[in-house]
Amino acid sequence: MHAMKLSAAILALLLPLGGCKLVPTDKPDAEQAEAQTDEARMAAYADENWADKVLPVIAENTVDYTTLQQALAAGVDSAGAEYGLRPDGEANPWNFVVEGEGTVTEAKLDSRAAKMQVDMTGDGEPDVTLQIGPIIRGTALRDAMPFITFTDFRDQIEFAKLARAMNEKAHAGLDIPEGDVVGKTVAFTGVFTLRSLDEEPEIVPTVIEVSP
Repeated sequence: MHAMKLSAAILALLLPLGGCKLVPTDKPDAEQAEAQTDEARMAAYADENWADKVLPVIAENTVDYTTLQQALAAGVDSAGAEYGLRPDGEANPWNFVVEGEGTVTEAKLDSRAAKMQVDMTGDGEPDVTLQIGPIIRGTALRDAMPFITFTDFRDQIEFAKLARAMNEKAHAGLDIPEGDVVGKTVAFTGVFTLRSLDEEPEIVPTVIEVSP
């Protein structure tokens, strides 16, 4: 009799388990971070640092386009020493943050690689290209940031995806005009990499304003 009572008690304890559902606990933060894709982690990095770090660097290093052109007449390195930003190492090209305004000579706004060509001197010929995106070439925005160091990232693949994430972040903040903008005045602030004086700057804008 005693054994029967004991068996009944054990059965009573086990029965509720039949209706229970085991719910996995949340993964630790480190595991969650590892489970994310490179793209997601780099997008999060760009978001977290944009307002507090990226925009202040841009504000503190912006030079007027005409002023920079005058400085470049004396040489890329001398202009870079005064106005430029670049990762450590003399082999790396200079990046510049410029502001200015000019007349739109050509625009392709219906493309995922949308861009405008802009006449800055009044001669009717384009002097710079504004890369509006969302597909934007180059790594100027990433490479102009003094707080970003390659060795802080896993490898070259992750580092390249950071450049793309920052370009996409810049695109997301633009007030992109609609319709025909050729002949209108555009004011901008943006970053570009300059490898030689023969290159036409391809600027990644963080601000564009087209006159009505």
